[in-house]
Amino acid sequence: MGEVVRFKRPTAAQRTQGNTLCRRGFHKWVINKDSRFDSRQGRLVTEYRCSRCGAVRTSAH
Repeated sequence: MGEVVRFKRPTAAQRTQGNTLCRRGFHKWVINKDSRFDSRQGRLVTEYRCSRCGAVRTSAH
């Protein structure tokens, strides 16, 4: 048998699930392990990525 295809549209609550916190500034920051440490102007830099929306933030230590 073939693959089952969903024809039902997702509701508004399902489409925005997890994004409402990020829109209000409450991201879920996780260290990006692909480019974990970098050097900028002689400082150690860590890159953070939001696990919900994918936004990127860098922090110098």
